[in-house]
Amino acid sequence: MTKDELHRYIEESKGNESNICQICAYKDGQMVYSDTWHDYKKDDCVHIMSATKSVMSLLIGITIDKGQIGSVDDKVLDYFPDYKVKRGEKTIYDVTIKHLLTMRAPYKGKGDPWSKVCSSDNWTYTSLDFLGGKKGITDEFNYKTVCLHILSGILYKATNTKTVDYANKYLFEPLGIKPYSVYIAKTAEEHKQFTIEKTPKGNVWFCDPEDLGTPGYGLCMSADDMAKIGQLCLNMGVYNGKRIISSSWIEEMTRPRVIENQNWQGMEYGYLWWILDRKKNIYAALGNSGNVIFIDPEKNIVIAVASYFKPTVMDRADFIRKYIEPFVCELI
Repeated sequence: MTKDELHRYIEESKGNESNICQICAYKDGQMVYSDTWHDYKKDDCVHIMSATKSVMSLLIGITIDKGQIGSVDDKVLDYFPDYKVKRGEKTIYDVTIKHLLTMRAPYKGKGDPWSKVCSSDNWTYTSLDFLGGKKGITDEFNYKTVCLHILSGILYKATNTKTVDYANKYLFEPLGIKPYSVYIAKTAEEHKQFTIEKTPKGNVWFCDPEDLGTPGYGLCMSADDMAKIGQLCLNMGVYNGKRIISSSWIEEMTRPRVIENQNWQGMEYGYLWWILDRKKNIYAALGNSGNVIFIDPEKNIVIAVASYFKPTVMDRADFIRKYIEPFVCELI
């Protein structure tokens, strides 16, 4: 498949690929492919949904590298000494940062408590209210999005720096990514529109009323900048000859952990990154609507796909492997 054929295939798609706005690919450390659709420009951004989680994992790794967070084994409540634990709640005392990063933290209730968290004055502490439960630490995979806000609270408590400011200084600026600004929705409707609208966005990160970036969703990026994140990981924490994050964190972050839950069809998870192939160490940041940062160390390639909201598209990995990866591997 040629570049023109791939462009036309996506442009004419009526199915899952119809919402792709941008693709960017690196091979052997060089950008070899970049294209756009739907009147998007190269530097326009889309809401990358849950791929935000993987970027948050990098920020936590940087704080650990700097000694601002002790380790992933730190207890969550160590960072919130003023938080008042609910009467009868005991499990929360044993929850660690690692439980949050691996989606194995226990929570009360089913599903994500979006309305209660996002209508509160303090999203971090409201999320803490749901942490724990009578079952104790079961180590079961329990995928959550809104309650992951606890990680932003930890980052702020550990560094005295808001999420966006910290990311700008220690991750985005070293990667040559334009500075990010805070985006706050004043109403529930505005919150919804931020998520589902199809028009291009700028370099913004959705935040709570205290300017803490949502770690589970809310980051807006272009495919070109997503690919830079991927290239940083592929190079084990180095970008353009400069170390941004330790290789030990990249290794730990991408170590596969089996998901026993049958609902996830045998998938594996690292620290907020999906492990797609244990043997080849292929891993990815995956977000709803088919937003992906795909990393294949064996072939030395990174492929980023940015897409506007289309709820029926959950995973683009098969499309990348079938159409984009073979095309990119042939480029010189």
